[in-house]
Formats: sequence, C-alpha cells, structure tokens
Amino acid sequence: MTAPYTSQQDLTHFINGKAQAATSGRSQAVYNPTTGAVARQVQLASQDDVNAVVAAAQAAFPAWADAPPLRRARVMFKFLELVNAHKEEFAAMLTAEHGKVFTDALGEVARGIDIIEFACGAPQLLKGDFTEQVSTGMDNWTLRQPLGVVAGITPFNFPFMVPMWMAPLAIVTGNAFILKPSERDPSPSLLIAELFKQAGLPDGIFNVLQGDKVAVDGLLNHPDVKALSFVGSTPIAQYIYATGAAKGKRVQALGGAKNHMVVMPDADIEQTVDALIGAAYGSAGERCMAISVAVLVGDVADKIVPKLAERARALKIKNGMELDAEMGPIVTREARDRIEGYIGIGVEEGAKLLVDGRGHKVTGYEDGFFTGGTLFDHVTPAMRIYKEEIFGPVLACVRMADFAAAVQLVNEHEYGNGVACYTSDGNVAREFVRRVQVGMVGINVPIPVPMAWHGFGGWKKSLFGDMHAYGEEGVRFYTKQKSIMQRWPASVAKGAEFVMPTSS
Repeated sequence: MTAPYTSQQDLTHFINGKAQAATSGRSQAVYNPTTGAVARQVQLASQDDVNAVVAAAQAAFPAWADAPPLRRARVMFKFLELVNAHKEEFAAMLTAEHGKVFTDALGEVARGIDIIEFACGAPQLLKGDFTEQVSTGMDNWTLRQPLGVVAGITPFNFPFMVPMWMAPLAIVTGNAFILKPSERDPSPSLLIAELFKQAGLPDGIFNVLQGDKVAVDGLLNHPDVKALSFVGSTPIAQYIYATGAAKGKRVQALGGAKNHMVVMPDADIEQTVDALIGAAYGSAGERCMAISVAVLVGDVADKIVPKLAERARALKIKNGMELDAEMGPIVTREARDRIEGYIGIGVEEGAKLLVDGRGHKVTGYEDGFFTGGTLFDHVTPAMRIYKEEIFGPVLACVRMADFAAAVQLVNEHEYGNGVACYTSDGNVAREFVRRVQVGMVGINVPIPVPMAWHGFGGWKKSLFGDMHAYGEEGVRFYTKQKSIMQRWPASVAKGAEFVMPTSS
C-alpha cells in the first residue's frame, strides 16, 4: 500500500499545460477529515482566470479537432497506462482529502479506469452510418464532430471517478476540456492534468480551473463554453441546467438521490443484510447511489432489522488508510454536523432510533470529522429523514404491507436515481424492473452503477438534460451529428426540381 498523501503545497490552476496561480487573491482550506487539520490551501478563480482558461482551450481546440481519432486514442492509451501506474497514489489522495477508506478509494480509481478504457475505442465510437443509393444516384451518411470548448463540474464524493466520466470522452471526441473540481478535495485534478501532459496531450486540451461559485458562473456565462456536465446536488443541478440552457449551451446535470432497497419476504436474509450494510455505510454514505431507505415488505422487517442494528453497531470506523477500515470520516465538519442534525430531526419526528452515530470518536483522531452508522426503524413517508437527501451513513427502514405498496412508495418519491430489489422470485424481479420509475435498477445488486459502455443517469429530479453520463450517450453529448447527402453531375436530371425529394 502507498504512503498517505502528505503534500503541503498550495493547489493552483492548470492552464495551457502548466500550473498557474489564481489572480483573485482568494483561497480556501483543504482539510484532512481524519485529523480535522488544515492540510493545504486551494486557490480560487477570478473571472479573469475563467477567461484565461477558456481562451487557452479555444486556441488549442482546432488542431486537436483535426487530429485523426486514432491519434487521439493513442494519447488516451498512454494516459491509461500512466493512471494504472499511479492508481495507489490517486487512492491515497482520495483517502487524505475525502476520507473514504483506502480500499474503497482503489475501487473508485478502478471504475474511473473503466471509462478511460472505453474512451480508447474512439475510432469505433466515432464511426458514422452510410446508406448507398438512398435515392437514385445519391448516397447519405452521417458523421460526428466535436463541439469545441466543454467543461465539467465535479463533486467532492468522487474526485477521480466522476472527472473520468467526462474528460476522456470529451477529449477523444476532439474537444478541449476544462475541469472545475470540488474545492474540498482538488488534489487528484492536478495529478490527472500532469498525467495527461505526460501522455502527450497537447497543451490547452485538458485544463483545471480551481474555484467556487465564481468559477461555476464564469463557465456557465462564457459564450465560448459550448457544453457543460455537472454532478452534484439537485438544487445546484437545476440552477446549472436552467442557466446553461438559457445561454444556449448543451447541459447534462446529474442531481441528488434517495435510493431505496425493496426487500421481499423471500429474500436471502444474510445476503440482504450484507448488501444493506455495505450500500448504506460504505464511503460513509457519501455516494449518490448509496441505499438510504430499506423498504421492508411483510414480515421480513422482524427478521432483518435486529441483524442490521447489530452490524451497524459493529462497523469498523477508523483512519481510512488502515486496511481493515470499513468506514472513515465525513468530508467536512459542516457536512458531519448537517448529518447529525438530520438524526435529531428523525428523533423529533417519531422515528425509532435503533443505532445513534452522533458524537462518535476514533481514538487518536478525536478532532476528525467522524460520525457513526445510524439506523432508524418505523420511518414514514411524511418524515423529512425519508423525503430529503441526507448524504451520510443514515439508513431508514420503512415497513410496507406488500409489493404493490412498496413500488408505489418508490415511484412517488421526487428522486429517481437508483433502486434495488432483493428477491428470489423471478416474476417479482421482472415486474419490479418494468414498473419502477427509476433510472438505474438492481436485482439483488445493491448499487447498480452501470459499466463504462452503458451510461449513468437517473430519472425525475435526479437528472436534468437529455443524455446520461459516459457510454454511447456520453459520446453523443460531446459531439454533434452531421448528415451528408451526395450525388454527382452525371446522375442529376436536367431541369429544376419543384417537388420534395423522395427515395426513388
């Protein structure tokens, strides 16, 4: 295992192939959530910095767009090789700044690598369609061309994987890309930039803009930014989608979630408990695909709730660099306090608090941003802890009489990101898949994050925009289709044509 990430260096932008200090004079502390101490500072962008990074990307775009897809793919293959060589370094950065345990961080890096591997297939992904003799003497074909300067705004909970959802596909399809990472854990963005440079990517094609709302609004309002992808909370996703669309940009904004797991009476109890514990408390619940509601159907609640409580009390909560750690700290003190505030709300609303994670301390790291796993039973749909996204290690158990009521409960929630159903009945599974109004569905799979070639995205207030992230829809998001119809003079009849052309 690699050593912990301990750099004290201030974090800057990466523009046109080199580190560049911010001009704003503003900075923000980046914390080590395990110790609670300030680890480093990140400089924050001004509007001048936004203008500079867009100008660099705009200048680099034309030559890169003209490069053959195979040449772009070869750069991506080299980048893939370098990322694989540095995957433990990336994982250590994630643990140091986000707090997720090292083994989970390695998993995040692996899922990001999947997307890079997919992007290496650019020559195949960019192939168009061709129809010979679509009409007499005429052929028709399509091709896909890049948009120009595109940007990605990524969240704190996946500071490596989510940038990989965006940048590799944007780049291999011929665009120039600007990454605006979370200011809470920005270090991975600069290692990504350095590895792209080592891979031979031309300067200005991948850039990093550190910053806060000034940077976000600057990218949203800049006329030369043609498309913007965002992953984060629903209120910000709505703002980014509405603002970007009003400016004529192509926008893909992935928002929040409140993911349910429906547990049927015929489910394997031990497998279900394992799945719920991992999906609810893994990464301290700071995943948009975490299970935060267990929908327990019929008498299965009495079998499963005591086991969940026992396991939640026994979670190994510690420094994430320890290999047996199951859960680390929360990313910031403010986030921890918000989560613990929701636990208090649940108690006030009348939910039965079986395991209380508030005030959890880890020996040797008493100032760290730790909270324990929390478990509620007898939660109702009217409660805030059911309706609102907590984004922490809090699992709410809701009891439902039958399958139809469970599906209705899921469908009536305003979010539709991910959902799971645990059952041994094939017909129940089939009906669940058909009837549930959620974008990503798992049958006996607790966190159904699609693989690189399928695409990620929810429904309802979990996604704003027409296209999912990565996969073939990611290729379409970062390109525009052009359709060409062609014929030659020898096949053109004399005289003006006044009727609509037909396939004859």
